[in-house]
Amino acid sequence: MNINPEHESLAALFHALAHPIRYCIVEGLVETGRDVSTMVHCLDQPQPKISQHLNVLKAAGVIEGHREGARIVYSITDDRAKRIVEAIGATHLWDKMEAGV
Repeated sequence: MNINPEHESLAALFHALAHPIRYCIVEGLVETGRDVSTMVHCLDQPQPKISQHLNVLKAAGVIEGHREGARIVYSITDDRAKRIVEAIGATHLWDKMEAGV
């Protein structure tokens, strides 16, 4: 069976987003870049765990980090990931509105 390279690329992207912590990281980066300490505080997870997930996202090409003084600020590099998270967020908001929440 021949698999389309674009399908392989999308599968790798979905795999990178498939963990709840990684999804939350990307969701938090949609609007602006953030550093690890901000992610640790917002996600209430230990720094080593956040760093592990950042490494998975970097290896998948979803995010990148750039130095700003003493800290590294991460941002989304794969526009598909941003669009996926935005679409899921919009769907979730629509569901809440329909439910009257």
